[in-house]
Amino acid sequence: MFIKICGITNQSDALLAVALGADALGFVLAPSPRQVSPVRIAQILPQLPSGVRTFGVFRDELPERMAQVLAETGLGGVQVHGQISNDGLAWLAERTPWVIRAVAAGSPEFDRAIEQPAWALLVDAASPGSGTVFDWSLVDGISPMRRLILAGGLRPDNVRQAIETVMPFGVDVSSGVEARPGHKDPIRLRQFIEAARGAAAALEGETDDHDRA
Repeated sequence: MFIKICGITNQSDALLAVALGADALGFVLAPSPRQVSPVRIAQILPQLPSGVRTFGVFRDELPERMAQVLAETGLGGVQVHGQISNDGLAWLAERTPWVIRAVAAGSPEFDRAIEQPAWALLVDAASPGSGTVFDWSLVDGISPMRRLILAGGLRPDNVRQAIETVMPFGVDVSSGVEARPGHKDPIRLRQFIEAARGAAAALEGETDDHDRA
């Protein structure tokens, strides 16, 4: 289970998330209460252990600008919200293998994004970062071969159900583990990661039992 903690704004939250077992961190560069500057990101990243994937979160941004920010900060990948062409995504993929295409469930871009070239598809609620849960049945048509990252209103108390229902490649959380916008709550963060890992382990165990049967 790939676990991404988004909306990171400071070094202490970044280090805590990684220490608790997060696989990836997201830094929001689009307008948001959790927006962080490229300069600040460049200060945080050298303090992280190797092997942690880091993503810059953009909305309606030019591919060239996203690539420039990656070069300036040391971010490893991009999470792309809003409008972008297949050619733009392919151009980014030539410069980083870690391209996440993010769309709102049920939006006009949703069907097109399913087929767009990207390392993973992140499906969110209509207002990313709002803490709103969307109807998980909206992702039923996505091929199981596609890396699906589930976002949108996930919290420590519902992430297990989300994983059991959708069986995604990964989960993404921001507001659901915050004390206030841009600042993570250590207890909620630990509970979320433990619940996600536990749900994934349970599903794996069920699969093993079925195979043995």
